[in-house]
Amino acid sequence: MKPVKVGLLGLGTVGTGVVRIVEGHQEDLSSQVGSPIVIEKIAVKSMDKARNIAIDSSKLTVDPLDVIRDPEIDVIVEVMGGIDGTKEYILEALERGKHIVTANKDLMALHGSEILAKAQEKQCDVFYEASVAGGIPIIRTLIEGFSSDRIMKIMGIVNGTTNYILTKMSQEGASYEDVLKEAQELGYAESDPTSDVEGLDAARKMAILGTLGFRTNVELSDVSVRGISSVSKEDILYAKQLGYEMKLLGIADRQDDQFSISVQPTMVKKSHPIASVNGVFNAVYVYGEAVGETMFYGAGAGEMPTATSVVADLVAIVKNLKLGVNGLKAIVPYKPKKLKSDEEISYKNFLLLHVEDKAGVLAQITQVFAEYDVSLESVVQSPNEPTDAEIMIVTHDASQASMNKVLLHFESLDVIRRIKSVYRVEG
Repeated sequence: MKPVKVGLLGLGTVGTGVVRIVEGHQEDLSSQVGSPIVIEKIAVKSMDKARNIAIDSSKLTVDPLDVIRDPEIDVIVEVMGGIDGTKEYILEALERGKHIVTANKDLMALHGSEILAKAQEKQCDVFYEASVAGGIPIIRTLIEGFSSDRIMKIMGIVNGTTNYILTKMSQEGASYEDVLKEAQELGYAESDPTSDVEGLDAARKMAILGTLGFRTNVELSDVSVRGISSVSKEDILYAKQLGYEMKLLGIADRQDDQFSISVQPTMVKKSHPIASVNGVFNAVYVYGEAVGETMFYGAGAGEMPTATSVVADLVAIVKNLKLGVNGLKAIVPYKPKKLKSDEEISYKNFLLLHVEDKAGVLAQITQVFAEYDVSLESVVQSPNEPTDAEIMIVTHDASQASMNKVLLHFESLDVIRRIKSVYRVEG
């Protein structure tokens, strides 16, 4: 049996996991695909770096083009990260007829349509399961498991760093700043955590999921993004009092052929299954028109969970090679993009207001809601300072346009000292 030869771009955490699985599970992999899978050549940043895995130095190179231009290599596995240079490497590999496995969410979110178009032109496979939720096979599920259904909603915890921070704040009553520092010390957060805590990482993943789920070309600029850096321990306490957990959710919602996608801190009813997903774990909730509610849960990052998804994609490509059907399963968006307007985006809202503690204030506030056709589900008022009060409000579903008008009106009311918090509510 002629071996299938693989070129690996990157030997960091995930790349090391890929080598461990391919070499350690060789008998199982060979039995699935009918031939050995061999990692032929690996591009690394440094030849001299100490590694926690034994690698034949003759396989290493510091030039990715040595891997891409090797005529013996059938499949390129890209786990080096980056965008601009990496994109050019991937496109050249496709031009040379090589199949691609990548874990690069940034690359696929920003340039996925171009890469997939080139793959279709060259009849090559491009698989990227590991780019969204680590070890959770959500991409393959959206493409194959829901192929007979119509996906109406995707709601995901797709960033482990922010979920860890919000979980610790909820369980221990700690501040955002203290938990972020702890997450950085434990290696869950980068020294510059901006991409995670401001929702950018999750937004890229949701752009990928939206494209696959709705079969339209969702760009990163289509995703409304708000991070967790402004979430206070008081916000989380009030959410818990009302029966909610705070989560950074990516939400892709479709009605007919129009959709909206956002990433934002969201108060989720404790009875909803996604509310119990804690720590660094990820989960993706999918609602299909026919199947109804489903949820997929697991490790969203880490060496072996992510490498498992990468090698699963590698196995799928080798199977396609044996069948001669490479390049036939790519999902190229075919539906025109129709984004919902603010008038068409509708959901429940939580507001925390600091107001003057005097008669008639609540009546003024409820009158503003009524003026913009926003009905209220609950209102809770409590003293805050000698002359102030706090009012917690949960609305019924209201359009984003109406809520924007309400908030703008509130800013002009003298009796409202401060609009402390505004969050989406789910469940």
